[in-house]
Amino acid sequence: MYNILISVSAAIAVLLILVFVLKLAWWGSLIVAFIVFALVFILFTRIIMKKVMVSIETAGKDLQAQPPRFEKAVRELKDALQYKKWQLYVDGQLNSQIGMIYYMKRDFSNAFPYLEKSFFKNWAATAMLAVSYMKRQKKDKMISTFDRAVQWNGKESLLWSLYAYCMNESGESVRAKEILTKGLKKLPGDEKLKDNLDCLEKGKKMNMRAYGDLWFQFHLESLGALQKHQMASMGGRMQRRMTVKR
Repeated sequence: MYNILISVSAAIAVLLILVFVLKLAWWGSLIVAFIVFALVFILFTRIIMKKVMVSIETAGKDLQAQPPRFEKAVRELKDALQYKKWQLYVDGQLNSQIGMIYYMKRDFSNAFPYLEKSFFKNWAATAMLAVSYMKRQKKDKMISTFDRAVQWNGKESLLWSLYAYCMNESGESVRAKEILTKGLKKLPGDEKLKDNLDCLEKGKKMNMRAYGDLWFQFHLESLGALQKHQMASMGGRMQRRMTVKR
C-alpha cells in the first residue's frame, strides 16, 4: 500500500538524518522516526478515506433516489477503486458495495466477481457471496464463506438464520439446527433465532420474513413474493403518511 511505503520512507529518512547528520542517539532517533511514521500514515489515511467516503455517500444518494440510479452509483464506486493501492481494505469495501448493488438488482452474474473480493467484515456482502455459491451448487464454498462471516460478525441475528436456512435448503437440517444453537450462544435470548430453531425442531419452514426487508434483499424467495412484500411496504408507508397529514 502506497501510504505505508510513503510513511516508512519518511520515517527512514528522518532516522538517517537524526543519526548520521545530527549525530543523535539511536534510541531517541528511533522514537522520533516512529512518531513520524505514525503521523504520516494517519495523515494519508484520513485524506484517502475522506475521498472514498465521499464516493460512497454519493453512491448512497443515487441509490435512495426515485427511481434509484443504480448504474450511476456503480460508476461512482468504480471510480473510487483508483485509491485501492493507497489504503488497506479500500478495495474490499468498495467491491462489497458494488457487488451488493448488482446483487440487489438481481444482476447476479455481475455481482459475483465483486462479492468474491468483498471485505470480510461486511457480513451482508459475504452472505450474498455464500448464497451465490449455494445457487452454483458449491456447498463447500458456501459453508466456508458463511463460517468466515459468522467468525467476524457473530452478533448478526439474520446472518445466523440465513446460514441455517441455506444449510436446511441444502438438505442439512441437523447442521442447520446446530448453527442456530451456536447463534443463540452468541446472541442469548434472540427471539428470531429461537423461533427459527423451534420451527426446524417441529419440521416447519423457518420464519425468515420476520427480518423484513433485510431478508428479502438476499432474493431467496420467488420474485412474486418479493413484489407482494414491496407492494405491502409501499401501502404501509402511504397509510402512515395519510395518518400524519390528518
